[in-house]
Amino acid sequence: QVQVVESGGGSVNAGESLKLSCEYSGTNLDHAVIGWFRQAPGKEREGVSRWRGDLEMGRYVDSVKGRFTITGDKATRTVNLQMDSLKSEDSATYYCALGWLTYSGTRAYPPTFMPSDYDSWGRGTQVTVSS
Repeated sequence: QVQVVESGGGSVNAGESLKLSCEYSGTNLDHAVIGWFRQAPGKEREGVSRWRGDLEMGRYVDSVKGRFTITGDKATRTVNLQMDSLKSEDSATYYCALGWLTYSGTRAYPPTFMPSDYDSWGRGTQVTVSS
């Protein structure tokens, strides 16, 4: 059974940093992606970043490019999200989720930043940034 668990949230001032971790179990990432999402009160859940395990590559949405860095550690089965230069608008509950690659012939396609592309979700961790 695939499970993902987030950790590392907290309260910081604008401009400071936080590191979130997502520990996954029940699979490796050879055919899967870990996505980070966030949801602020009254807003829809939105994708933030994703880590593709087979290529060991990350992707980011425009609003966090240059400020957030995603990395993966196969040995500890953890995907980390380093968040620097935090802004008040980054405040939200952050979730990690696992989604599977889909294949067409020999080509593999990762899940997008749509939450519906992901199957296994954590319970979330709160990030609060004070301006």
